[in-house]
Amino acid sequence: MTSTQAESTTTDSGRKVVARAVRFDHYGDRDVLYVADVSVPDPAVGEVVVEVRAAGINPGEAAIRKGALAASFPATFPSGEGSDLAGVVSAVGEGVAEFVVGDEVLGWSWRRSSQAEYVAVPVTQLIRKPARLSWEVAGSLYVVGCTAYAAVRAVGVKRDDTVAVSGAAGGVGSVVVQLLRTKGATVLGIASPANHEWLAGHGVIPISYGDGLAERLRAAAPNGIDAFIDLFGPQYVQLAVDLGVAKDRIETIISREKAQELGTKAEGSGDASTTDVLSQMAELVASGEIEIPIAATYPLDKVRDAFAELEKRHTHGKIVLIP
Repeated sequence: MTSTQAESTTTDSGRKVVARAVRFDHYGDRDVLYVADVSVPDPAVGEVVVEVRAAGINPGEAAIRKGALAASFPATFPSGEGSDLAGVVSAVGEGVAEFVVGDEVLGWSWRRSSQAEYVAVPVTQLIRKPARLSWEVAGSLYVVGCTAYAAVRAVGVKRDDTVAVSGAAGGVGSVVVQLLRTKGATVLGIASPANHEWLAGHGVIPISYGDGLAERLRAAAPNGIDAFIDLFGPQYVQLAVDLGVAKDRIETIISREKAQELGTKAEGSGDASTTDVLSQMAELVASGEIEIPIAATYPLDKVRDAFAELEKRHTHGKIVLIP
């Protein structure tokens, strides 16, 4: 950026008018991602502009960028990216009484826009950030928190239930297993051996995936498995049915076609995207009842590297962009 360009990025009052944001112009692999200079948005009626301090990344964003969800969630190019966010209110739109400039907030965008330095967000998609939450955790909470809430609610967990969870140490899985424990369930966490220590330390019975998984699950739950939450792939939905779990107590957040085929449940963050749910999850995390592991942080211009790590599908916890 030249000095002339740099001078044009702020107004006389010092307000920034140009900022950086993740973009992609067509579907493809990670190499289609780039960071562009864009205009800082002005808040519409009922909106605030948030200066983003942290924005978690999620597998669904990779699927959208690749075009895998184009039939259901088509992109308009050039497209932004991201839903999770936490930051500081920098501007307030007309009719907003809930927040003022300087408030620390967390929430979500449904405009694929949070992986940026500034984002305009309706106040109905924001809550105040509890002081005890780090920026990295606050900026990672929406998708994993609301998805975990929806998944646990979908299977109607009761105290003393035995619940199996695939992908138990991933971003959503780490939250699901802890939320289940707060409800008094016995949790069988399916994960690689590298994550067994963390799972056991959080009251979860770790179970290795791979050949012989069904036998290991039966041995760990001789009285049967009451519910199954799949966070990884369709083979686990089939496994749950084969294990005799009632179909109305099998939930997947990732395998909707398999769920439709077998008559199981497939609820996700969209089924629990309310500020009330987000506030409940934020309080559980702020109080220490639930931990949000942070696997790694990356600056905005390393967004490709962040998704390369995510797409290995063995990350324990959340990967976060720091604009």
